[in-house]
Amino acid sequence: MEGKAKVIFPVIITAVIVFVVSAVVTFTNIGLRADFVPRWLSAFIVGWPVAAVTAFFAIPHVRRLTQWLATTIEGKA
Repeated sequence: MEGKAKVIFPVIITAVIVFVVSAVVTFTNIGLRADFVPRWLSAFIVGWPVAAVTAFFAIPHVRRLTQWLATTIEGKA
């Protein structure tokens, strides 16, 4: 990925993932109560920036690891 897409992609993908995961974890912890939506949105608002920053730092390392693993697997097949 090049240019602005390099910044936009992690922001969008982490938003989608944190949106779903925060809903599941909130539901698992408290169930479907009257205050479910505010608690879920609170978890999302806290979790999304953490996930986005983590993604910016992790993506280059994960790409290298993925390439190494794929090369290693292909070499043994």
